Amino acid sequence: MLRGTVAIVGRPNVGKSTIFNRLIGQRKSIVDDTPGVTRDRIYGEVEWLTQSFRLIDTGGIQIENQDFGDEINMQVDIAIEEADVILFVTSAIEGVTSDDVAIARKLQKSKKPIVLAVNKTDNEALQMMQYDFYQLALGDPMVVSGAHGIGFGDVLDKIMDLLPEKAIEPYEGITSFCCIGRPNVGKSSLVNAILKEDRVIVSDVEGTTRDAIDTPFTYNDQEYMIIDTAGIRKRGKIYENIEKYSILRALSAIDRSNVALFLIDGEKGIRDQDKHVAGLAHEAGKGVIIVYNKWDTVEKDEKTMHKIEQKIRNEFVYLSYAPIVFVSAKTHQKVNQLIPLIDEVHDACCLRVPTN
Repeated sequence: MLRGTVAIVGRPNVGKSTIFNRLIGQRKSIVDDTPGVTRDRIYGEVEWLTQSFRLIDTGGIQIENQDFGDEINMQVDIAIEEADVILFVTSAIEGVTSDDVAIARKLQKSKKPIVLAVNKTDNEALQMMQYDFYQLALGDPMVVSGAHGIGFGDVLDKIMDLLPEKAIEPYEGITSFCCIGRPNVGKSSLVNAILKEDRVIVSDVEGTTRDAIDTPFTYNDQEYMIIDTAGIRKRGKIYENIEKYSILRALSAIDRSNVALFLIDGEKGIRDQDKHVAGLAHEAGKGVIIVYNKWDTVEKDEKTMHKIEQKIRNEFVYLSYAPIVFVSAKTHQKVNQLIPLIDEVHDACCLRVPTN
């Protein structure tokens, strides 16, 4: 299981993406040929000494219509919010810049553990430049070369020392499920619709909620945990509209879930980003239920449902095993079908087939 999340931050052209690719190594070169699975270069998993963590390359988060400084600030904000440890990359060739100082001050205020890496130290003279970076007051600078693979063993050792001791584990003994999908497909509305169903008791016992968006409840005397990925704490529109940011939010929820409810917006139909999000649950090996939401807003006749089902199967070939349910979170139409379906999918995922 994953020990946590590490985010790479730094100003442009210091070699963040080179380091990202170096740390991920061969794991990223394993290509899934399944049609329709869209790959994203912003995140990956790093394995070191039998343990692993998720790595985020914030340089891949492009924020349109923003000034250069604002974009860097937002990327740092995202890293601070999402990461357990921050890998701050600087460049020995350019030395300490005013941007480096500004980023360092922002990171210090976050109180998150920071590993300071001085990149592009390809010779002895450049390696001596590391001492200039003590002025950032972020501890001992570590010399690395993304291009030549120098110094990463020490960096990984330090990251592992700073990550949370306990790996991210799914909830034990209860069925946990998450709602995933692009922004504004109705994830929070569906969560509320499920929790307001008759026979559902929401628990408010202290210590049972791992995050503000994890809600334990009981349905027909069985315990469940619902994880709502819609809980983006940065409320500005700019954050909610960043496609890759919403994907990061979905990743941690999928890790803790047994089953993922993948929502499609019935009003707007299937979009490219849907393939990104659905691919996350598929690749994680979780049970998936395709939830076509806002069914009450769709103009339909007796053939509409069949046509939409066929379109979903064509667009999401890799989810051929996933059941499809048409619901309206707003009117609660068919929402009561979800919990029994979650149980069914969870049982199928946990089924062990004997060798004989």
